[in-house]
Amino acid sequence: MIAIDWGTSSFRAYRIGAGGKVLDRRSAARGILTVEGAAFADVLAAEVADWGAEPGPVLMSGMIGSRQGWREVPYLDCPADPAALARACGEVRWGEGRRALIVPGLTCRDRHGVPDVMRGEETQILGALDTIGATATVCLPGTHSKYASLINGRIEGFETHMTGEVFGVLWRHSILGRLGGTGEVADMAAFEAGVDRAGQDQGLLHHVFGVRARGLFGEMPAESLASYLSGILIGHEIRAATRAGPVAVIGAPELAALYRRAFQRRGIEASVVPGEPAAAGLWRIAEIMGAAA
Repeated sequence: MIAIDWGTSSFRAYRIGAGGKVLDRRSAARGILTVEGAAFADVLAAEVADWGAEPGPVLMSGMIGSRQGWREVPYLDCPADPAALARACGEVRWGEGRRALIVPGLTCRDRHGVPDVMRGEETQILGALDTIGATATVCLPGTHSKYASLINGRIEGFETHMTGEVFGVLWRHSILGRLGGTGEVADMAAFEAGVDRAGQDQGLLHHVFGVRARGLFGEMPAESLASYLSGILIGHEIRAATRAGPVAVIGAPELAALYRRAFQRRGIEASVVPGEPAAAGLWRIAEIMGAAA
């Protein structure tokens, strides 16, 4: 089969053989926001043309199924298991009469009734089941970090924190970034100091302004301030989102390792999920489809 993880800014494709083994992979900066004129079929054909006509399905997940993507596939309500996701896939056509299926995202409501959504992360979670077990708390860090509750192989619910995006806005478009630095997390001591600061009282907004004040008074060098800010934001995210450990972290290796460090700083056991869970999740869903066919 061909598995596609198609997000806002990136396109990742996997050619998968028997038993779910990844035979080939490729990525491109062809996220859905780069595709003009809704020419998604053309992009897909161009990216995987040399793989030929695979006998199995073409299965996609991520923002490709959003309102801005190829076809909007309605969100599936939580709780949801792999079989429910397989049944709710939407179909599109590409190439010479070929079809592809898009995995739906998930939705749930928090305890106050406010809705939340995810697209793509649900597939990664399912792909990590063999590693994390059927019941776990899962963190997927990034622009919009997700925390999901997995019980008996079903995603019961989740919550989203805009940590990565808020960091970018604060560092690049507020007074905080005027004091210098690259915006990269390079100073681990400053990062951990930020995580510790998030555990204190007086709130996030006060803590964030302290980034500027500590820079002004020379208590922290300019090149360390971005790391300190990142630690504050991630620390507040962890403080708000986690109830009790352990936590399984799914994400890019460097970011996942950074989160693991922050969890440990907060006294929470955390492990990083290895491999390519998006590809594994799409394989799992395809297997269910094959069994039901």
